[in-house]
Amino acid sequence: MIAIVLDKASFTLVDCKNGRQAVSLTVSTKPNLLILELDLPDMQGVELIKALREWSQVPIIILTARAKDSDIVEALNAGASDYILKPFSSDVLLARINASLRSAATQEAGMPFLINGPLVIDLVRHEVFLNKKLIALTPKEYNLLRYLMVKQGKMLQSREILKSVWGDSHAEDAQYLRVFIGQVRKKLRAETNPPVLIITEPGVGYRMEVSEIVHLHEQGRFKLLG
Repeated sequence: MIAIVLDKASFTLVDCKNGRQAVSLTVSTKPNLLILELDLPDMQGVELIKALREWSQVPIIILTARAKDSDIVEALNAGASDYILKPFSSDVLLARINASLRSAATQEAGMPFLINGPLVIDLVRHEVFLNKKLIALTPKEYNLLRYLMVKQGKMLQSREILKSVWGDSHAEDAQYLRVFIGQVRKKLRAETNPPVLIITEPGVGYRMEVSEIVHLHEQGRFKLLG
């Protein structure tokens, strides 16, 4: 049922069978949010929260039938972002998910949007606009562009980008990064003139130039001066 609700709301769900798999998938897929049951086959949910909080601040929403105050307090103190009791409303679940995503985006970037001249990223909805036009990006292209936008103006080492976007297992895949940088550049170049520039520093890495263009962005859900 949760899969149907999230799919209808344009979320991608990665299913986990136990706590150990959840840790592994959090490392490899870098999810934007976790929905967690407290009673897991191989560990208690609170143990998983504590393990993840040692290195990740991903939002974690508890979805459980355990209604004791002590369970709620323990989960929240361990680092859970929210706590929802079963049975639950799908509308409430979606509202809580969006609230947690907004909070996480604000903590990361100071607001739920990233702006660089004509380029705007809606961090909650994972949408990219260039000159007020929605740009279609693959999930990895989006994650790469989001990272460059968060760090705009800074020279980033290739290894740093690879580890942050793809994980430690891809830290040495410089050619892999070059391919994705080229794909993102092509999509941005096609939609704006002058283009939003991603500069290559040979032997070092990449930097997204800070645009001097000032645009008023009006996308219905937001109005921003960037």
